[in-house]
This record gives sequence, structure tokens and C-alpha cells, in this order.
Amino acid sequence: MKGSRTICRIALLTALSTALVGGAARAQSAPSAFGPGKSLWAGAGYSSFSASFPYQSGQRVSGPGAFIDYHLNSRLTLEAEARFLRFGGFETSTESSYLAGPKFFVFERGKYRPYGKALVGLGRIHYPFTIGSASYLAVAPGAGMEYRLSRRLMLHLDYEYQFWLNSPGYASEPDHPLHPNGFQIGVAYRIFR
Repeated sequence: MKGSRTICRIALLTALSTALVGGAARAQSAPSAFGPGKSLWAGAGYSSFSASFPYQSGQRVSGPGAFIDYHLNSRLTLEAEARFLRFGGFETSTESSYLAGPKFFVFERGKYRPYGKALVGLGRIHYPFTIGSASYLAVAPGAGMEYRLSRRLMLHLDYEYQFWLNSPGYASEPDHPLHPNGFQIGVAYRIFR
């Protein structure tokens, strides 16, 4: 009886120590910078865009924006973004866009991940003076880079060229639909993995 208790205790201690050592061994491995699996990131940024209005003016507009990235795996993400370009427009004109679509990662080098994206959605402009406002279907290819600052923080650098389909031409002027384009810098926070 005494021998079987000793054997049970040894077996229990062996099982317990194996479980603890196994858990500690897993904790020793450094997590990959981006790794596989689903995760949700939410972020905010600041954009500076070529306004595309007035035509050939070189006018720039800027303003804040927000984005959400749902990483499906290590190569594919679904992105939704909203930009509010309220500053610097010609005679108080403003632009905003609400876009969504896939983002494809090209490769991964440590903390860097370059990507291409193809978004579609709504582009909205408030024209100067009493011209009014208008909304257009927007198609926006782009490219950028994510840089992992920590496990939960990521720097987001982005360039986007928007095509506002069926945007207006003007009488007695060459056709010049709106093509806002520019850069955004932002920071994202991982909500879950």
C-alpha cells in the first residue's frame, strides 16, 4: 500500500512537472511579428491629398481619417476606411471618401510588410461658393507598408490614387474627372487575435 502511494505521488509529480515545463517551453518562443490567424486592427491617421479640384491647380487638402483592418491570414486583409479632408481646400471646398476592399501583402521582412490594395466606395466633394455638393462612385488602388511597433501597435504608411467615376466635366473645358490622390500616415491598435 505504501509503495503504491509513492508510485502515485511520483507519477503525479512527473505529470505536473512535465505540464509546467511544457508550458514554460512554449512561453520561451518569441511570437512571429505578424503570424497566421485572424485579427482585427483599428486605427486613425492623417492624410495629405492632391485635391484634383480646381483642375490643374495643384491644390492640396488634408485631414484626419480612420480605418479598420480585418486580417484573414498572413497575406490577405479586408480594409474599410474613411477620410475627412477638411483643411486647405480651394475657397473652403472639402473632400471625403468612404472605401472598403481587399489588401494583399507582398512579403514580410521582420517588422515590415508592404502591400497593395484595391478599394471601392463613395467619394464626396463640397464645392466652393454656392456650387453645392456631389457624391461619386470611387475606385481606389493603393500601396503601402505596415511596420509593427509592438504586439498591439502598428505604424501604417499608405498611398492611394482615387478615380471618382462620372465626376463632372465643365462646359468649354477638356474632360477632367476628379482623381484625388495622396498619402496617409497612421497608427493602428490590435483589438483581438
